[in-house]
Amino acid sequence: MSRAAIIAPVRTGVGAFGKSLLPVSVEQLGAAVVRAVIERSGIDPQLIEDVVFAQSYASSETPCVGRWVALQAGLPIHTAGLQLDRRCGGGLQAIATAAMMVQTGAADVVIAGGVESMSNIEYYSTNMRWGARTGNTTFYDRLDRGRERSQPEERFGYISGMIETAENVAYRYGITREEADAFAVRSHHNAAAAWERGAFDNEVVPVSVPQRKGDPILFARDEGIRPDTSMETLSNLRPLMKDGITTAGNASQQNDAASACLIVSEDKLDEYGVEPIAFLEGWAAVGCEPAEMGLGPVPAVEKLFKRAGRGWSDIDLVELNEAFAAQALGVLRGWGWEDLDRLNVNGSGISLGHPVGATGVRIMTTLLHELHRRGGGRGLETMCIGGGQGMAALFEVV
Repeated sequence: MSRAAIIAPVRTGVGAFGKSLLPVSVEQLGAAVVRAVIERSGIDPQLIEDVVFAQSYASSETPCVGRWVALQAGLPIHTAGLQLDRRCGGGLQAIATAAMMVQTGAADVVIAGGVESMSNIEYYSTNMRWGARTGNTTFYDRLDRGRERSQPEERFGYISGMIETAENVAYRYGITREEADAFAVRSHHNAAAAWERGAFDNEVVPVSVPQRKGDPILFARDEGIRPDTSMETLSNLRPLMKDGITTAGNASQQNDAASACLIVSEDKLDEYGVEPIAFLEGWAAVGCEPAEMGLGPVPAVEKLFKRAGRGWSDIDLVELNEAFAAQALGVLRGWGWEDLDRLNVNGSGISLGHPVGATGVRIMTTLLHELHRRGGGRGLETMCIGGGQGMAALFEVV
């Protein structure tokens, strides 16, 4: 079976909630990275057979976002497109799905990506289709509702949202507020240092943002990083739940971003004249208890290592998405592994943000570029998933 080669991974800067990328639609974000992938890879657009895109908060404003993005980016009419959702793991699933397509011969050239504009996620009603004669109508915030409705309540009981699951992990492993805040400080400092040394220069592509007055501006830098974050500043924040340790400062942000790459069958590389940065070595997805969804990476990595015949000594860098500091620390304790020199060296969800559908591709993009700068190696990407799942993947950078 031919290996799946990954080519020209790129991402936008990550926009803060309701800030710079608010005027940019999902299809415009996705099209920006697709056009950049084509330009950087040099691939003939006529060869692209499918566009696989993740979006966790889908909308009828852009149905089947993969096809929408393909058309918005100016790809040929014959290019197919699809949309998938594995919540926080959706972007990584888009990569895995595209890889399976080229490995099985279903396609030779596929674009994989993810996109989310959390700033533009709508409110909705479930009882207005046939009208309401009397009484009040409830409008749900799709952001909050998606977290509350992540599992069947009749089986697992009521779970208020992802913050509660982080507190459950903190309680299980005895994680303190000070530990969580220290982890968050490290994330912001790592991300700020990465920008300072130019670590993101080759992976971030600018996005044109329309302005009410004047010409559009180019957005090309992550917006949520706080270089001055300290234990003192974080200690002043109130917990989000009574007697909890999770605050707005040690949790991931809500964000807007897109990321994408080209995936090509290895035996077609020379024919199409494209150069890979890495190969997908393997991936795995598992389920876990919804109330402790943050621990999903523990069994996911165990399954992946067993399947691939790998272990921690084979891994050069690890990217563990920081949904919450408590969750990430719980995963490290569940693994029995805590080599911070190899972990999230350029920051992660707490500092860079968590644009849900785009996160899996954003993480891979950052991981591959960092390994490439270091001369190659093997990287592990893993994340927890709302509703009780975990996902992990191995990449070999050439």
